[in-house]
Amino acid sequence: MSHFLVTGGAGFIGSALVRGLLSQGASRVTVVDNLLTGHARNLEGLSGPLDFRQVDIRDYAALAAAMQGAEIVFHEAAIPSVPRSIHEPIPSHDVNVNGTFNVLRAATAVGVRRVIYAASSSAYGDTPVLPKVESMPTNPKSPYAAQKLMGEYYLSCWQGCFGLETISLRYFNVFGPRQDPGSAYSGVLSLFMTAILERRTPTIFGDGETSRDFTYVEDVVGLNLKAAAAPVSACGRVYNAGNGGRITLNEAWAMLQKIEGVSLPPNYGPVRAGDVRDSQSDTALAVEYLKHSPQYTFEQGMRATLEWYRGEWQKSA
Repeated sequence: MSHFLVTGGAGFIGSALVRGLLSQGASRVTVVDNLLTGHARNLEGLSGPLDFRQVDIRDYAALAAAMQGAEIVFHEAAIPSVPRSIHEPIPSHDVNVNGTFNVLRAATAVGVRRVIYAASSSAYGDTPVLPKVESMPTNPKSPYAAQKLMGEYYLSCWQGCFGLETISLRYFNVFGPRQDPGSAYSGVLSLFMTAILERRTPTIFGDGETSRDFTYVEDVVGLNLKAAAAPVSACGRVYNAGNGGRITLNEAWAMLQKIEGVSLPPNYGPVRAGDVRDSQSDTALAVEYLKHSPQYTFEQGMRATLEWYRGEWQKSA
């Protein structure tokens, strides 16, 4: 396989992607991460042709130097939080918009062939139509959603203007091992995992009937690898990166209680600004062009994730 570069490669999804690339026999994997939201520990235990660079994607010169020789770039680096983009819009914009601009500039300058971008289903906004189809009008409700949508636009322009092959994958609530529960902006399932292991009640914002197309991280890795191997005819497009299902927060918490054999009714708090009520992906386009075939059910992903968190929890106990 080729020489790959993963921005945000020490993050939750990025580090899973690095593992996937190495397991598939990549000749070289360069990781670019400033460790703002990623962690070096996420790459511990990996062997093989791995090159870690502590580089901020806002530093164009350092980014371009790290990208030398890469054929395909997976752009995972971001400040990935709707609430944080509302509370801290300036750094969120700087990383998610200006950083993406730098990735595309550097890729063109050093001769990268393809960039695969971690877009976001938040671009759809709160449209009542389900499932979400890529041809639907976008309606971002938060700075984060608008920033990730701008990245899609930039990728499209870069392919049209500069001949760079681009693919955008709109992630739908990815979960799995190494998702950091230690931040107020962490994904809800990572917070659920630590709550159930500590036998405490979580706080669910809203009535708990908010629904999401929760997608296990290994399925997202598989889709990225398919995007890297896809023919040129698949480029220049946006694809939903979900599983096509819909699970409410109440159902997710109920499943964890059942798995653990406990009863811990959740607390409920006010709805958070910028949150979308329901989200579900239509995966037909990804099936057609990228041969997408999810391998994990929601319950399988939850059980595997919980076991990983259990191991980490026991280490720190």
